[in-house]
Amino acid sequence: MSKPLCFVLMPFDQKRAQSGLLIDFNAVYDELISPAIMQAGLDPLRADEEMAGGIIHKPMFERLILCEYAVCDLTTANANVFYELGLRHAVRPSTTILLFAEGGGQLPFDVAPLRAIPYRLGDDGRPAALADTQALLAEKLQDARCARIDSPIYQLVEGFPDIQRLKTDVFRDRVEYSQKLKKRLLAARKNGREAVAEVEASLGPVADAESAVVIDLFLSYRAVKEWDSMIALVPKMSLPLQATVLVQEQLGLALNRAGRGEEAERVLLELIEKRGPSSETYGILGRVYKDRWEQAQKSGKSVLAEGLLVKAIETYVKGFDADWRDAYPGINAVTLMETKELRDPRQKDLLPVVTYAVKQRIAGGKPDYWDYATLLELAVLAKNREEAAAALANALAHVREPWEPETTARNLRLIREARERRGEDVVWELQIEQSCCSSGH
Repeated sequence: MSKPLCFVLMPFDQKRAQSGLLIDFNAVYDELISPAIMQAGLDPLRADEEMAGGIIHKPMFERLILCEYAVCDLTTANANVFYELGLRHAVRPSTTILLFAEGGGQLPFDVAPLRAIPYRLGDDGRPAALADTQALLAEKLQDARCARIDSPIYQLVEGFPDIQRLKTDVFRDRVEYSQKLKKRLLAARKNGREAVAEVEASLGPVADAESAVVIDLFLSYRAVKEWDSMIALVPKMSLPLQATVLVQEQLGLALNRAGRGEEAERVLLELIEKRGPSSETYGILGRVYKDRWEQAQKSGKSVLAEGLLVKAIETYVKGFDADWRDAYPGINAVTLMETKELRDPRQKDLLPVVTYAVKQRIAGGKPDYWDYATLLELAVLAKNREEAAAALANALAHVREPWEPETTARNLRLIREARERRGEDVVWELQIEQSCCSSGH
């Protein structure tokens, strides 16, 4: 017999509280919320991390409306979480439990009077005093079975509609089907393009599929470097999903990788105009100009190449200015500055900022391939062999998709070739570059 579902509304990954503490919300879920839900005899169900651009798709509404129980973490006053809580309170008179991190910032006026469970955080941003808080949360969830009204709408508005008559059998089947598909995609990424395409064929109309599954399919095509398949998938998506920042950014990336740079540029510039500057959008746009620069170089168009190099650098700098916590556009900016005949004087000022940004991210926990690849490029730029070797080892240990080390090798090649033109010794740098190349195949 299946257990009742408990939907969890909360921020994802690491977010800063008003106090400046970097909170690890994945640890809050894994170590505190999920165990307490299971202790209460319920099945935890968390909103998928790949829901993109703030768009709430049909399956998200179903989770909010049809899950028998819900837990909502109010910490950091996340806008998406509060929107979802408002929907939940509008359709469910009871079975929604609130909690928040002590010292995580003041709660907004409208929810401050509501009863919520406080939990403590350690200096590392992970939950502390777990046993007591887990027990209290489990107890509140068990008490919620008595259907005491906890929604302020149902408490204050007499006769507000009830949805208890709605059946949840189909909803549960859809959740389980979605989870099975995501596992299939994980396996398909290891077997190549045809395996991923088979999963797409099994979906039926893509616009009717769960958005989390569609995004997973989209990124699975990226993992196997099927750029044309990524591009072809976008118009099959529902219109709200097509319009998300994530989809439009990755469409720009795919168009550029497929040799359609002008279309990629148009998509990304339109996205910046509509949604404003972001480090990721500018980072992908910088890659478009970077590719054009290299093509102009190979064609012997030196004047055009110089102009495109400047354009690429300026675009990456705009991306880093948009969010200094994101080292990706920053490292690309300083790497391209190294390739100029006369080095850009801004490189000296940017290098320590980029270094600090990536080291802070690594110190925050769960670093990925790009963090160590950034340290590798910084070490090569600084001509520090020992740090470069250590960063290389860490980067290769974190490779997820073959195009990642290929991208790093390309950047290292640009640095090496610029130094060769200046008559510098680059033997050790060539060895590191070759190690990246071999790991991408």
